[in-house]
Amino acid sequence: MILPVYTYNHPVLKQRTSEITDVNAEIQSLIDDMLETMYNANGIGLAANQIGKGLSLTVIDLSDAEEEDDASDGPLVLINPIIEAFSDNEEEFEEGCLSLPDFRDVVTRPSEIQVRYLDRQMKERRSEVGGLLARVMQHEIDHLNGIYFYERLSPIRRTLAQGKLKRIARGEIEPEYEVYRA
Repeated sequence: MILPVYTYNHPVLKQRTSEITDVNAEIQSLIDDMLETMYNANGIGLAANQIGKGLSLTVIDLSDAEEEDDASDGPLVLINPIIEAFSDNEEEFEEGCLSLPDFRDVVTRPSEIQVRYLDRQMKERRSEVGGLLARVMQHEIDHLNGIYFYERLSPIRRTLAQGKLKRIARGEIEPEYEVYRA
């Protein structure tokens, strides 16, 4: 089922999410709905709080990524993800967000991370990743901690973003996917 994506200024997007202790049928169904919602919106990542669920869960799929090295074999499901280490090397890259439609800006992030998470079967995984996958994981895990990507911008860039953020909050920007506003 395709769900509406919550947009900027909804309180659920600024709250830390809760850990998942059991992957039951309801969580499995939620994962499927999140993937369907993400694909419908042409996204490459979606956190549970972006669809109004305060759970530590995100889905990522870089199958269609243009960068060959970043293409994956299908969707990743990260339950209770924690970034355990960041590289010292940083890269700039333009990011966007389904909760901030039509807003993009260049964000500097560590180029590689080590992340620990549970997969869909509740099996613990630990991965060292780089490139686009590292960036998307950081972006989505930020969501789970109540952080928007624009909060990673310099103070001047954040100030310049305020007009666009206000237009998003007022509903003046209509994406091609269903949204839910505060």
